[in-house]
Amino acid sequence: MAESSTPAKFELLATKTVQEQLTEVEILVPQNYILKDGIPLPDPSVEFMDVPVIDLGLLTPYSEGVEELDKLRSALITGCCFHVINHGMTAEFLDEVREIIKQFFAIPVEEKQKYLREVNDFEGYGNDMVLSEQQTLDWTDRLYLTVYPPDQRKLKFWPENPISFRDTLDQFTSRLQVITETILMSMARSLNLEEDCFMDKYGEQRKMEARFNLYPPCSRPDCVLGFKPHSDSSIITIVLQDKEVEGLQFLKDDRWFRVPIVPEALLINVGDQVEIMTNGLFKSPVHKVVINGEKERISLAVFCFPDSGTEIKPFDCLINESRPRLYKKMKNYGDIFFEYYQQGRRPIEAAIM
Repeated sequence: MAESSTPAKFELLATKTVQEQLTEVEILVPQNYILKDGIPLPDPSVEFMDVPVIDLGLLTPYSEGVEELDKLRSALITGCCFHVINHGMTAEFLDEVREIIKQFFAIPVEEKQKYLREVNDFEGYGNDMVLSEQQTLDWTDRLYLTVYPPDQRKLKFWPENPISFRDTLDQFTSRLQVITETILMSMARSLNLEEDCFMDKYGEQRKMEARFNLYPPCSRPDCVLGFKPHSDSSIITIVLQDKEVEGLQFLKDDRWFRVPIVPEALLINVGDQVEIMTNGLFKSPVHKVVINGEKERISLAVFCFPDSGTEIKPFDCLINESRPRLYKKMKNYGDIFFEYYQQGRRPIEAAIM
């Protein structure tokens, strides 16, 4: 879920993290986590989605990877995510990233509270903002950090335990820069657009925000969600999945599908801002997270945003008589995300002509 560092409303209530509530030996799942009418109950046994695996090395401008470019275009037009391999990070390094996530969430609650997010802000450790008493909470704890550009990092929220956390995250972020640029330029080539058109919108003032997720096991996985259905407000989102425990599901053709785990791959989907820029050609997929009744699950999602003041609108070359303009100009798009999310709506609704 892509959040915004500028919440649209004031936070009304403070709640304990899921981990804290579990240590208090809660027998019943608190009522504010139980899904209400209008949100379909989770089904962990839906079919697997056919998620394409794309070799990033074959997407460079100097490669002959026409087939990979076609796979990328097909995935994005049909509203699918895709796995990326040959991305420059070893399986061992990805395991190191997973390990620092597990180690951070395993440290005592009192120590994690040093990194507790502040009221009316997203950055830091804890749970998401609670804006009303009627809000259905997600069964997840998280650590949310700005990771790029470096001068916008709030290091007071960057854990010092485990000791390798900061260095590992810094390395991971640096490598994602190259991956992001390659994907954005390949997206442009797949539509026969100027190669830098997405990069130009991503801009010099781009931001990358990382969300470390812990989904504890729940005694009632049939009536809670780790994340309610949503699409991301980013340009693209890059996800490192848990190596063993499933949970991520995508909506395609009005049906939910499970996303398979490919341990050595990164999972990528485009966000709403790309759907707007491509005038609806590339789809920002709706997805959710279901909970395991016995095992905890971790993940890391990195959201790539342009500067909030960047004007986002459909590319002129993708508007014609057969495909009229679908979306208005938008600025500060990420700022409306959380309010829409808690209403069960997509913020892209605000951009529709």
